[in-house]
This record gives sequence, C-alpha cells and structure tokens, in this order.
Amino acid sequence: MLSYTPDSRMREDVKLGAESWFGCGGRADRLFEPSDMEDLRNFMASCTDPVTIIGGLANTIVRDGGIRGITIRLGKKMSGIDVLDDANIRVYCGALNGSVAGAAMKAGIGGLEFLSGIPGSMGGAIAMNAGAYGAEVKDVLVSAVVLLPDGTLKICKPEGLKMSYRHTEMPEGGIVVSAILKGSSQDYDTIKARMTEIKEKRNETQPIREKTGGSTFANPSAEELKKAGLPEGTKAWQVVEMVEGRGLVIGGAQMSEQHCNFMINTGSASAEDLENLGDELIARARKKLKLDLRWEIKRIGERAL
Repeated sequence: MLSYTPDSRMREDVKLGAESWFGCGGRADRLFEPSDMEDLRNFMASCTDPVTIIGGLANTIVRDGGIRGITIRLGKKMSGIDVLDDANIRVYCGALNGSVAGAAMKAGIGGLEFLSGIPGSMGGAIAMNAGAYGAEVKDVLVSAVVLLPDGTLKICKPEGLKMSYRHTEMPEGGIVVSAILKGSSQDYDTIKARMTEIKEKRNETQPIREKTGGSTFANPSAEELKKAGLPEGTKAWQVVEMVEGRGLVIGGAQMSEQHCNFMINTGSASAEDLENLGDELIARARKKLKLDLRWEIKRIGERAL
C-alpha cells in the first residue's frame, strides 16, 4: 500500500501537459505531490509502480499519449532556500532557479547569478547540470542529497556524479532532493548589476513571452564539430540556422525567429508537433552536416497512437 500523509496530494487523470511551459501535451495517470522530504521518502519506499519525476516543467515536453504509472511533482512544498553562511546556501529540489539566485543576492553571495537565466527548478538543474552565461551547476555544487528508490538518502559530491556538459550521472532511480551551493561573499550592488545584465540579455535574445522551454538542443562538443568539419565553438543555434531551421513551422510548433534554438507553441501546437519539429532538425543536421544534434529538452510519457 502506498504511504503518504494527508498534507500531500494524489490526483487521478491530471491534464499535466497544459501545466507545462509549452502549454500542451498529455495527461498523467496519477500525480503525487509530497508534503515534505520525509513524505517523499516514505512514498518512494512503498511505491511499486513506474515513477516519473517532474519539477516546474520548464524544459519538458509531455507527450500527447500521457504518462503511465505515477508522476511525482517536486514543487512548492519542497522549495526551501536556507542561507548557511556568507558563501554557502542550501537549496531544495522544488526551489526555482531564479529564486535561488535572488536569495543569494539578498544574502550578499555572488557567483550564482547565472541561475537567474535558467528556467525551472533546482532538482532538474542539478540532474542535467544546467548552465548559462558561462557557468554551470557543477561549478558551484558542493554536494547533493539524492533519494534512492528504496527511500534511503545518499550524499553525492560533484566528482561522484561525473558532471559534464548538460549531464549528471545520477544513481539509478535517484532523485535530487536538496543540495549545498557555494558562491563567495560579494557586494550586493555588484551582484544586482550582474543579475540585471542577465535579465536584460534574456529579454533581448530569448522569446520569454512565448509558450516556450529552455534551449531545444545542446551545443555540439568539440569532437562532434571536428568530425563534422565545422568550426570550433559552433553553437546549436548556428547549426539550426545552417539547416534553415530559423522560423521553421510544423503544425502549431515553430523555431523562434528571435532565437532559433528555442521552440515555441504558437497557440495550437500539440506535443507531437513540437517533437516532430525537433526531430526534423535533427534529421536535417545529420543529412546535411553529418552532425547529431542532441535534445536538451526532456520528453516524457508516450507518443500518441
């Protein structure tokens, strides 16, 4: 029997795709929202069904066929942020990345400003080693607490997680529940100026007022670029442009004219439209450039029949 407290929520047949940043997609058979970490531990220890973990659904496509089993959302009830001293801050998995950057700024802790440019929450940011504006999570991660499927907790260091570009080698079935991040003691006004600069740059270069997620594709590695005969440092958006992807439309999905590595729902897109658009660009890059673009957006659930 599943174990959870009355303060948590278990719902059936939830229109989860509509709650994603893309605003489209399928349903979750069952959606569980734990009240705290202990509630989550007890639930995981008692659960025998297939489990899918989600956070803020910022860079996620919920496929139209929906999600079988139980989906666990780590949200507001697990979003604490604790300033430990003048350089270290403890964050919980549901804390929004922007909120963490803001809390660090108020505490005079610099070096975490880049988090304000990453959509979503800390659990996902750590699990994929998210990054922006020249920094990534592994640069500031001291340790992460990972909940294993049997309900036990494991403290992991960055080196143990083998973090690399947009990749974290998580223990099988593990869920990041909290972490300690390290910055440095800095002047509030200096930190605020960097935060403002990031915000202005995002507003100028990204379609943040559209129904969108984060970057669609990860930047190719130096080895991949060399193999394809492309200049070192070529970015994913440049690859999309090379294959005439800027503004490309499939159904209600479009690659943004403003930033062509961002995918948008123009208002009528299905999750299938979004995924087909990404797959089309992957196919074009493979055919024209002999380069494999890699999804940075997570796709969960089943494709529609």
